[in-house]
Amino acid sequence: MSKNDGVRQFVVDEDDDGIRLDRWFKRHLPDTSFNMVSRWARTGQLRVDGGRANPGDRLQEGQVIRVPPPESAAARGPKPKVKVDLSEDEIAFVKEMVIAKFPDAYLINKPPGLATQGGTKTSQHLDRLLHGLDEDDQGKPKLVHRLDKDTSGVLLVARSARAAGHFSKAFSGRTVRKVYWALVIGVPEVKEGLIDLPLAKQPGTGGEKMHVDMEEGAPAKTRIRVIDRAGTRAAWVELQPLTGRTHQLRAHMAAVGHPIVGDAKYGGAESFLTGGISRKLHLHARRLKIGAPGGKTIDRKAELPPHFAESLATLGFEEMDGDSLPLTSPDPAQSPEAKAKRKAAHAKAFRKARKGERRNRGEPARGRAKPGPTKGRGRKAPPRGKGGKPRRPGKR
Repeated sequence: MSKNDGVRQFVVDEDDDGIRLDRWFKRHLPDTSFNMVSRWARTGQLRVDGGRANPGDRLQEGQVIRVPPPESAAARGPKPKVKVDLSEDEIAFVKEMVIAKFPDAYLINKPPGLATQGGTKTSQHLDRLLHGLDEDDQGKPKLVHRLDKDTSGVLLVARSARAAGHFSKAFSGRTVRKVYWALVIGVPEVKEGLIDLPLAKQPGTGGEKMHVDMEEGAPAKTRIRVIDRAGTRAAWVELQPLTGRTHQLRAHMAAVGHPIVGDAKYGGAESFLTGGISRKLHLHARRLKIGAPGGKTIDRKAELPPHFAESLATLGFEEMDGDSLPLTSPDPAQSPEAKAKRKAAHAKAFRKARKGERRNRGEPARGRAKPGPTKGRGRKAPPRGKGGKPRRPGKR
């Protein structure tokens, strides 16, 4: 991000490739309302790579977003508080999900079957229940990332807009470490490796399903380690997403021939096991490690849901074996230093391109004088004698 007289510039990260501009604001500048974004777009103040932008425009990795200075609270006026009435059971339910409480965040153990956010025909979701954690009239905690409805595990919510901005940058900057546990059909050939397969929305599914697209897919990387195996029937694996694509872990495991147990969307009928194994999805966000404001580090684990724990026991797996594995080193290509270099290179190329546009419009380059008329223009060359020497005046 850069600033000039209050104007801010952001470079679109790999994780935000393909999302709508208004969704980008919700992720990275959650305190900016949709009405404000729309007003900036109408007045031409909101631009992407120098051109006027609309809230519904799709972004591409490396593009430069120009954002006007934030308006003061006095200019915006008081923001009305939205009050949601929750029952006592709902308040108790959301408080039971809390794993840990910090000055800037709550860590939630989301159960399977609960949607993170609302949508069509989804009235009960975690974002609504978070009103039950509005303590001391500080406002409802804010979501900064999400889990699929049927995925369980640790999820972080920010306790203020400022904290939400900090954590959102950590997620978009790929500095967050996330560890998932999954039961998969069959046993991967490689005990430890990297799945590097680009993903795109599968046509005809309304964006509800992803598939591998080597030509137009967005980069997607998943680190995988086999924790234990039950013969050739199933394996217990650890998954670490190095990018944040929709359904990335589920699509990747299905693509390599080992769909997650219970994932009918990507594995079909082959994703189920017999012998008393639950038909629910066996994908759990086990651990989250993230830097908090002030330089501290949050590192917590979420207990398994009952169906997952029972399946591990049925297959003869010991839960402590999964926690004994150390965190692997992050992907060097996703390090903050590498991403900063890529951003700087794109910004430099963008400035160079804009400078070339100004020259093409007739604007002289800075520090150079305009070329004057050429002396002697239109005159004939002086006559030459033998040997190419100029003749003396009057000599024939």
